[in-house]
Parts: sequence; C-alpha cells; structure tokens
Amino acid sequence: MTTPTTNGAGGQVVDDDLPVLTRKDFVSNQEVRWCPGCGDYSILAQMQKMLPELRIPRENLVFISGIGCSSRFPYYVETYGFHSIHGRALTLATGLKTARPELTVFVITGDGDGLSIGGNHLLHAMRRNVDFTVVLFNNRIYGLTKGQFSPTSEFGKVTKSSPYGTTEQPLNPTRIALAAGATFVARSVDRDTKHLEEMLHLAALHKGTSFVEVYQNCNIFNDGAFDAFADKEVRQDRMVYIEHGKPLRFGKQLEHGVRLNGFKPEVVENAASDEGLLVHDANLDNPTLANILVGMDYPAFPVPIGVFRDVEAPTFDGLIEKQVEDARAKTPPDFEKILAGGETWEVS
Repeated sequence: MTTPTTNGAGGQVVDDDLPVLTRKDFVSNQEVRWCPGCGDYSILAQMQKMLPELRIPRENLVFISGIGCSSRFPYYVETYGFHSIHGRALTLATGLKTARPELTVFVITGDGDGLSIGGNHLLHAMRRNVDFTVVLFNNRIYGLTKGQFSPTSEFGKVTKSSPYGTTEQPLNPTRIALAAGATFVARSVDRDTKHLEEMLHLAALHKGTSFVEVYQNCNIFNDGAFDAFADKEVRQDRMVYIEHGKPLRFGKQLEHGVRLNGFKPEVVENAASDEGLLVHDANLDNPTLANILVGMDYPAFPVPIGVFRDVEAPTFDGLIEKQVEDARAKTPPDFEKILAGGETWEVS
C-alpha cells in the first residue's frame, strides 16, 4: 500500500514506498571533465548527495544548462537533462516547467552564461516566479574561454581581455535576484560542503523560483578569488552565516555581531549579549533587509551566506495551468471568428 506525501521538491506529491536512492544512483557514466581542483566538483558532489533526500524518481528530475564550465553539469547527473545554447537555459526550463509542471527542474548556469548573454532571461524567469531552482556558479571569470573578465569580475581586474584592468562595476548576482523578485534567494560557497548541500536542499523544496549563488573557485584562471574571506582558516571571522530568526553573529566563538544603525549595518566587536543585534527575517515580503545584508562585503563587513529571502507567491506555471483548465471548461472558441475579428488591413 502506497502512502503519498508532499515532502518532494516544490511541494509535489511523492510516494513513500519509492525505492530509496543514494548518491551513487545520481552519478552518471560520463567522465567528469573539469580541471583538477575546480570548485565545480564540490557543487556536483553536494547536489548528488542532496537529490536522494527529495524522494523524487530520477525520471521526474531534469537539469538544464547553457554554455560554460558549469554547463557540463547535466552530463554528470543520472537524470534527464538539456545542454542548451549560450544564455538560453532559462527559456528551455520555463517552457518545460510550463508544459510538464509535475517535473522538478534545475537550471545550472555561471556568472557569464547567466548574467551576460542570459541576463534578461534570468530577470524574467524570476519576476514570473517559475517553479524551478537556479544554481549560479560565480567564479568571477570566464573559465571555459580561458580567462576573460566576466560581469562579476571586480573593478580593475586584470585579465586577458582587460590587460589594464576592468573599467566596469561588477554585478551582484544575489542583489539582482532580490530586485527581480525571486521568492527564494540564497548564497553559499563551494568549499563549505555541509552548508552548500543545505542551501541546495532548501532551494529545491521551495515552491517558486529558487536562486542559489555559489562562490566557486576557478583554480586555473582566477585562483583564490574568495580566499580572503572563505578560506577555512579565516572564514569564521570574515563570513557570517545568516539564519532565519537568529541574530547575526560571527567569529570563532561567535563573539562579534552585526546591528543596524538606521539602514546602515555596523559591526559590534565582542558583543556581550544579543540585545541590539540584527535578527534575520527571511520571510519578509519586503526585500529591504535582505538587500542591506547583500550589500555587506569584505573587508568592511563579514560576507553573509545563507538564505536571504524565502517567501510564498503564485507560480507562473501554476497560473498557466489554471488558465488552461479554465479555458477548457468553457465553450470551445470559434477560431475562424477570432482570425477574422478585430482590425484588418488590405495591402495593395
């Protein structure tokens, strides 16, 4: 006897009597072809570890990617997948989720693929609140094409395509997700594997557009881009793990805190108590607080990672499905009348 529950990704119904899957079930027979030491290996491993927790059959999981090092991802996961063209992963994912809403869809992209040629698609997918999970690998460089600056490269970055340093201000992917209205927004880092797996899991369970930015090291063309604050020896003092309902504290003994002075965050060193410290609320519909947190950056502040926003809203695919059901329930339309109706022109 089967017992359906709703503990699947996006709240979909899953069957408790399904075979228990393991990470090995999500490892494909394809040779993983990333540079040795690349942060992509960590993201792949945490995704493969997380997927069995969703209790969703592999045939109901789909990974869609664009172009870039990150976009090889669908080859390495034993599910259905598309390796699409540059910047267009979100268009395919939107179409698939709209046509097959029962599927759980992941979009894998990078700071170049997702924020440059694919930037507009990313904005519109998030404002529509399509029910899928977007994982953006941010290594602040174009790795596949051998080291040109990307939309997230820091100002003044010297690369093969900017030998005198970039003259562009970098985009902040998490801030863009908030501005576009994504209903779940999180950030993690490739080398903190436990935290990364947790963020991927929470994102997959969310109903609506989930966006996860992952700070990912490219050890060939931008090695150490995040070492200043993410390296294991310094991360406790230079990153702050934000958790819903908890005050912002950091340091090896959680001895430091963050408070708000108006709309300006301030570091409180050796905070004796939690009184006055900023308490994170990821469920606020207004994204002002999340934007303040996203604006914190090293060295002035500890870099925040965790869930910035987690709210509920109608999904695009759900609304489309309801619209189709309503249309089918009515008298079938007269297409001849539709085609002949309205304004017409005669061209001579």
